[in-house]
Amino acid sequence: MPSPQDIVAPARFPHAVPMGLSGMLVRFSDLMDDAANRAALAFRAAVEAEAWDGVEESATSLGSVFLRFDPQLTGHAALAERVAAMLAGRDWYAEALPTGRRLWHIPALFGGPEAPQLEEAASLAGLSPEAAVADLTARPVRVLTIGFAPGLPYMGFLRKHWDIPRQTELTPIVPAGSVIVAVRQLIIFPIPTPTGWRHVGQTGFRGFRPEADSPFPLRAGDEVQFHAVSADKLDRLRGEDPDGGGAWSEALE
Repeated sequence: MPSPQDIVAPARFPHAVPMGLSGMLVRFSDLMDDAANRAALAFRAAVEAEAWDGVEESATSLGSVFLRFDPQLTGHAALAERVAAMLAGRDWYAEALPTGRRLWHIPALFGGPEAPQLEEAASLAGLSPEAAVADLTARPVRVLTIGFAPGLPYMGFLRKHWDIPRQTELTPIVPAGSVIVAVRQLIIFPIPTPTGWRHVGQTGFRGFRPEADSPFPLRAGDEVQFHAVSADKLDRLRGEDPDGGGAWSEALE
């Protein structure tokens, strides 16, 4: 039976490492990588389906899966054996994305006083503002993970020309619903937040709803299609739908 020391620092991905007294991290890459994110989403869905005794919680990041367990019911060594067997059983990088995902349609205003850094971001990406909006709304982006703030989605991957540098100074605050571009990803801030990245769009979407049964409307694996709207239309949508700003969703196969 392997000890925790045997599990630490394997040479290749995927691998598992213990975290604290009651956690294990299953890693698929140390880079921001689409295949690793897909593998992480598929692996977590498989673990959830297995409902292993003692595993109380699972969560994905950009390229890994965290498992939290009850040490009175299982341990690092026993869980490592199960994880190793599951990792060896499939090519997780070739697995399909899990079922139950949804495609969200979210209206967004790009540019203007409510999203003042579209032109700057577009210029850094080598695009005109019009081409940038067309690029950002051309196809859905996947929710890679939820993190940093409650309900905050990291969505990608944008094309390589969006790998633009971070600002040299901090924007003191951007409002809830802001669409931010950062390292080939889009983010919707669920609450007013300072940021070092550029504010290119504005929505009426509430990504954190603490009063709801499901406080995070977006889940890792969902996809989001942005639809460019005028300032007048966004104002109307926010008035009609204070939670979603006109957003709607449909099931993905």
